[in-house]
Amino acid sequence: MDSVLISVIACGLVFAGIVKGVTGLGYASCALPFLVLAVDLQAAMAVVTLPAIATNLSVARSAGAFRPTVRTYWPLYLSLIPGVVLGVLLLVAVEKKLAVRSCAMLIMAYAILALSRPELRLPGWLIGPLQWPTGFLNGLAAGLTGAQVMPLFPYVLSLNLPKEQTVQVVNLAVLVASSVLAASLTISGIMTPWLTVASFLALIPALVGVAIGNSLRAYLTSDKYKSLALFTLLGLGALMLVRS
Repeated sequence: MDSVLISVIACGLVFAGIVKGVTGLGYASCALPFLVLAVDLQAAMAVVTLPAIATNLSVARSAGAFRPTVRTYWPLYLSLIPGVVLGVLLLVAVEKKLAVRSCAMLIMAYAILALSRPELRLPGWLIGPLQWPTGFLNGLAAGLTGAQVMPLFPYVLSLNLPKEQTVQVVNLAVLVASSVLAASLTISGIMTPWLTVASFLALIPALVGVAIGNSLRAYLTSDKYKSLALFTLLGLGALMLVRS
């Protein structure tokens, strides 16, 4: 890759880390639109895998309530696994343009939903049963597109949990999906030795971005920055759709 391409990827990884640090939005969903402008979706998913695991591990450790969250939402996390595996199998089989368009539409849907701040509320009797299809479908989307936000995001919003618990539920789901995705991409041959090295190197700009985001959180209004980040994602998703 030439220096311009490397610069685009590095800037995208840093930006995604800043957004993650300030707002808690999903790292992969922030980074993929930048990376797909430079490389194909399969390579972008491989490169972003290790930074996504690292950033979500950091957030999961700081959010607390690890064991209670796992005890309550284990069906959600367990059902992610077959969904991711099936999604990667589809990624290998389907036309690349279809996967990119699917990724773009998922990211745009996530941004629109987050910006609209809907008042979602599930009746208590549906919370448990819906964990299984939510986890599976989210895993399927993650394996096929790399985006790990739909339908997980609206489901967790509908639980009306406290802020830190919401962060923990989402981050553990993304952590499980990212770990299974890394293994699936390796087994399928998409995660080549070169891309593994690239993913390790991508940890540097990702963690730098997170550190910047953490420091900016004290000076910026999180809601305003989150809105800016979401509008950016919406625009990038639209650009992905047009270019695919």
